Amino acid sequence: MAVSANRLELLQIADAVAREKVIDREIVLAAMADAIQKAARSRYGTESNIRADINPKTGEIRLQRLLEVVDKAEDYSTQIPLELARDRNPDAALGDFIADPLPPMDFGRIAAQSAKQVIVQKVREAERDRQFDEFKDRTGEIVNGTVKRVEYGNVIVDLGRGEGIIRRDEMIPRENVRYGDRVRAYVYDVRREQRGPQIFLSRTHPQFMVKLFTMEVPEIYDGIIQVKSVARDPGSRAKIAVISNDSSIDPVGACVGMRGSRVQAVVGELQGEKIDIIPWSQDPATFVVNALQPAEVAKVVLDEDAERIEVVVPDEQLSLAIGRRGQNVRLASQLTGWDIDIMTEAEESERRQKEFNERTNLFMDSLDVDEMVGQVLASEGFAAVEELAYVDLDEISSIDGFDEETAQEIQQRAREFLERLEAEMDEKRKALGVQDELREIDGMTAQMMVALGEDGIKTIEDFAGCAADDLVGWSERKNGETKKFEGLFSKFDVSRVEAEQMIVQARLSAGWITEEDLAKGTEEVTEAEAEQEA
Repeated sequence: MAVSANRLELLQIADAVAREKVIDREIVLAAMADAIQKAARSRYGTESNIRADINPKTGEIRLQRLLEVVDKAEDYSTQIPLELARDRNPDAALGDFIADPLPPMDFGRIAAQSAKQVIVQKVREAERDRQFDEFKDRTGEIVNGTVKRVEYGNVIVDLGRGEGIIRRDEMIPRENVRYGDRVRAYVYDVRREQRGPQIFLSRTHPQFMVKLFTMEVPEIYDGIIQVKSVARDPGSRAKIAVISNDSSIDPVGACVGMRGSRVQAVVGELQGEKIDIIPWSQDPATFVVNALQPAEVAKVVLDEDAERIEVVVPDEQLSLAIGRRGQNVRLASQLTGWDIDIMTEAEESERRQKEFNERTNLFMDSLDVDEMVGQVLASEGFAAVEELAYVDLDEISSIDGFDEETAQEIQQRAREFLERLEAEMDEKRKALGVQDELREIDGMTAQMMVALGEDGIKTIEDFAGCAADDLVGWSERKNGETKKFEGLFSKFDVSRVEAEQMIVQARLSAGWITEEDLAKGTEEVTEAEAEQEA
């Protein structure tokens, strides 16, 4: 069968659009068929069920009206009686459809315009789907593109088969780009939105620097050297922690390269951003000391529960450790994940002396001893009266100048003080209306019950409704800084695990849960841990 010029032209248009938009030819032909169907409905009636088929080889267009087979037809434009249907197809049954051929039609101006809109819309949707499918798996990669335009500081980048956007806050400060410039950026998010896929790029993301090092350092690309963490102050300074899986390869030297060639290539791409390459260490103290380079550290004190570390530096090293506007210590904190408090040796000595005096006064007031005895107890490391009351007697009697009789007297006074304090607190909690049931919870003291009563928690049900965060507090980390929120038991020596056990005991007493529920929950946790280990 010969192909007419119009049919051939139809296929040529479909091929051209498919090549230009980089989509399948079948999608374009399906869009054309939908447009023809819409135009045919406007001529034969919008209620008609019309189907258009385009032969992909010849370009022939076939129009058919589908008629539903029913027992008795009410609308002959959409239905056909079973008797007439069986005249055309003896096997026709109720619910089937009979195809009724329609003659070819000429498109009017309005119908053609409407058909064009349908085709454009379908092709645009297919193009958006293609762009999303192409870039959704490229999150975490570096892409190259050309600056297409700059709008209010946001840079639109032509990526060839799509457009990406570098928002103003994702550009390196004081970096100027103009139309036609070539830029490299990190794909950190791809979203499917109503106006099409949005490809979000960044030049300030920490992983952008990691990917640049991966491109410049073969050892990182091969997995011999690992980048453990990164902290950036875009356009100014950055710190990167690296470790080598091969003891014969120096991770810092490999990243620096011969005469600094490798690191300088990264610095050049980041507009002169200074980069400190730091050896990573599993020991938090060593890692923090390395992260604070070039400052020298005299001493570190770790608080693992609060993920906080105190760093003592010589007086002349203080400004170097803190850095300009706190930059050095801020980046070190982001790199290590620890809150870092920096103080000089003089400040640390003053703080220790203040704590020593406070403990001395505590022992003098609570134990009714003179200053010398209070100082001896404080210097031996005792920090609270509870420690003296319940510590092994030998630890007190072994102090120089203390005999067993003196140790017994000190311990007796400590216990009497705690008993008086407990009695006072018990009276106070009764005045607050805190119920006696709470005292039955293991680890609960009268002081804790007063703290609960002051916060309005007076019954076992009230306490059962608490979370561990309510009792011991919680921390939120944002922009490399940790903000701590106090809990009701923050002043007491109660761990998170102990707080959770107290809450579980309260829920058992309140009847919220049963021992079976508790056992079942423990089994599920054990199974989850086993799966994780496997």
